[in-house]
Amino acid sequence: MDKARVLTLFIGVVRAGSFHRAAVEAGITPQAVSKAVRTLEADLGVRLFHRTTRKLSLTAEGARLFELAAPGMRQLDEALDQIRSSKSEDDGMVRLTAPPSLGGRVLVPLIRGFRELYPGIVFDVVLSDLHTDLVEARIDVGFRVGTSPGQNLVARRLCDVPLTICATPGYLARHGEPATPDDLLRLPCTGFRRPATGRMVPWELQIDGNLVYQEVPAVASFNDVESEVDAVRAGIGIGQLPAYMIHDDLLSGRLRPILRRYSASTVGLYMYFPHRNQMPARVRRFIDFVAEASRGAEQSLSRLVGRAR
Repeated sequence: MDKARVLTLFIGVVRAGSFHRAAVEAGITPQAVSKAVRTLEADLGVRLFHRTTRKLSLTAEGARLFELAAPGMRQLDEALDQIRSSKSEDDGMVRLTAPPSLGGRVLVPLIRGFRELYPGIVFDVVLSDLHTDLVEARIDVGFRVGTSPGQNLVARRLCDVPLTICATPGYLARHGEPATPDDLLRLPCTGFRRPATGRMVPWELQIDGNLVYQEVPAVASFNDVESEVDAVRAGIGIGQLPAYMIHDDLLSGRLRPILRRYSASTVGLYMYFPHRNQMPARVRRFIDFVAEASRGAEQSLSRLVGRAR
């Protein structure tokens, strides 16, 4: 029995949820996949799947085998991919993920600067507001704005991302400028919903030296921050927006910062990546490059994300 092959097919069935889809992805017949799984079950002396005409589910032994085998097979796939895609330490691909709002503002300048040093390294960028499983998606490095991405990842806070309360001059001329956070409760505002949960994100305010989370009624809420920025630019309401997204608007006067004394800066720009014992040299070099850019004066990521003025 080719144990690597049958384990690969077993894992493929679990991930695909059916023998047929696993067979299509493997380029073989469903009968061949089913035979491989039966061979594995016979060798182990246990059933791995509960099978019915409509449903396929793992037995307790099957779930345990998947839990133990899947990480090892991913490492094997990564090892083969690294050898296949890298002729040397200065060649190969780095895969990144980030929210769409960071793509052009942060990732593009970083990629440009890094490729000036290592032109043989190419990038594949996946932009999504949803959380991406880096290991499952074979992503090398992720970027997020907010809080630290999680305990099972290596995360580095690159810089602060100030949140700026702002509105258009035309809006303020029509509705008046709020003097206190309580005034926000009677004025049209915009809001942001988390894409994964649909929950409204409360505004973060500094009040008497304390960080306060305040629910602000929204006349228009969005699960895409770019759209919320467009709504504030259109004069629909007051918004609390990441400064890096409205930096040019604030400099030009298209948007005016308000309630400055209550603005908070608890949000950060994070770079994160999986724990790996044998990280490809190109990925390590990119991580070090980004870390250095966050410290350097001329390449400071604080300038890339922008600060309210």
